[in-house]
Amino acid sequence: MFENSIFTSQFWEWFIIIPTVGGILGCFALIIWLGSDSSSKSDDKEVKTMGHVWDEDLAEYNNPLPRWWLNMFYITLVIASIYLILYPGLGSYAGLLGWTELKQYEQEMEDADNRYGLIYAKYAKEPIAELAKRPDAVRLGKSLFMTYCTVCHGSDAGGVPGYPNLRDNDWLWGGTPEAIKTSITHGRKGNMPDAETNNLNSDADIDNVVEYVLSLSGKKHEEAAAVKGKEAFNKVCFACHGTDGKGNQMLGAPNLTDDIWLYGSSKATITETITKGRQNIMPAHGEFLGEDKIHLLASYIYSFSLNK
Repeated sequence: MFENSIFTSQFWEWFIIIPTVGGILGCFALIIWLGSDSSSKSDDKEVKTMGHVWDEDLAEYNNPLPRWWLNMFYITLVIASIYLILYPGLGSYAGLLGWTELKQYEQEMEDADNRYGLIYAKYAKEPIAELAKRPDAVRLGKSLFMTYCTVCHGSDAGGVPGYPNLRDNDWLWGGTPEAIKTSITHGRKGNMPDAETNNLNSDADIDNVVEYVLSLSGKKHEEAAAVKGKEAFNKVCFACHGTDGKGNQMLGAPNLTDDIWLYGSSKATITETITKGRQNIMPAHGEFLGEDKIHLLASYIYSFSLNK
């Protein structure tokens, strides 16, 4: 019984089984006890009181529950017992029907694929760039986006700190139809090493690099510190961001010369990024969504580029 149990010991197994079964048996016993007088009661039998009397003649009677009411309780307990025999509810016992949430989910997904799969499939052979021009395909892609992508990128695809805006023309990994589709299918993992890893060993070095990064995008900065920061930048940061600071889409390194910032452009935020580094993950959706849905989803995202 316990071979496939997810519990760490049999104690927790019985911790569920005993109170559950005991509770049902206890309810049966309680109802039998409370209804023991109902079958033997006659019209002329004197009903006992609870001993509570008010205003000399107002008493609390100990009338048994009506039979129909007791039967409702019995039916409820029988249904509960049948449920626990057919379905999981007693520790790791799977029930006679072998029902699981995973099986139900897989069945629902299969039913949905059978019902809607042909709708997605009819767009699969058309290029993403062409689908992005078709209102019907864009609407369908938007429905997928609203279901799967809004948690991170927002309902308007405008992004939030740490999750990129998909409506601008700035792409960490590339904005071509193929690159977008690859990002959705296989996911992406961005890695900005911390200052210690980058051999920026003093607060002064970090401050100087921050000033230089500010200067790259034309923001207010200290010129003397930026000059020193450029030297450190060209020794360490250029490997990902390039000597001109315009980034590298092969590595997911952002362009530092524009005014688009994934985490924020304040001096404090840039200092935190350089000091602590950043780890950013775009989950892979290939196995989850499938080729046809991703094709439509990519066309919706690519359609933003056509409206620039």
